[in-house]
Amino acid sequence: MKDSELQIDRSCHVLYSKPCKKEILAKIALHYPEAERETIWEQVQRQYAAFLSDWRTDLGGKKNFHNGVGGTYDCIAIMSYYVVCKAVTSFREIEEMEENLILPTFRKLKFVDCNKPFWRKLMYKAFVRAKSGCDKWHDYEMSVAPYETDKPIYYEFTACPAAEFAIKHGLTDIMPALCNVDYASMELLHARLVRTTTCVDGCRCDYTICGDQDPYVKEHPEYQDEAGFRRNK
Repeated sequence: MKDSELQIDRSCHVLYSKPCKKEILAKIALHYPEAERETIWEQVQRQYAAFLSDWRTDLGGKKNFHNGVGGTYDCIAIMSYYVVCKAVTSFREIEEMEENLILPTFRKLKFVDCNKPFWRKLMYKAFVRAKSGCDKWHDYEMSVAPYETDKPIYYEFTACPAAEFAIKHGLTDIMPALCNVDYASMELLHARLVRTTTCVDGCRCDYTICGDQDPYVKEHPEYQDEAGFRRNK
């Protein structure tokens, strides 16, 4: 089945990104003999279409920056792959797929050092801009705390479409593999994420961000909970 033949309402939904399709096809090739791969890929596509058939239609389509590479719809595509290929895939493979979508952008920003006031303030401004996009679409409900010099940046989501989708379809077991990339992305900016809860298992997803040399990091050691989420004490 060609992507153009996929039966989704393109007036309100978008297709998974090309990098996401590449990731899924690579994993299918890893686990299935060549004769079966086209059939498995078609099953993933049909699952994706089925998922979107009764999914919210207010997420902004291509106009919404959250719907790009590694965003909401790519998460749904990865979950579609997970549903079809659960018997052969692994938690780490799903985590790796999301990392391969999200982290290339952050690797290009390796010159950023969140330990330095200039970059920390610039990062804060980026989060404020992101909030304006969230306010426009009301998909990820986001609040950002006022900036304070020499203190960590704090913002939180009190609504997350990806988490909402996973809860609706009983796929919360795979959400840690999609959420943990937040930690990895910050590490590429000489920063650390401190998080205590997510929208999957709580009322918010909290982000406290500081430089990797900030004493705050040692005060809140990281661990992995029983579900697989990276968290902090």
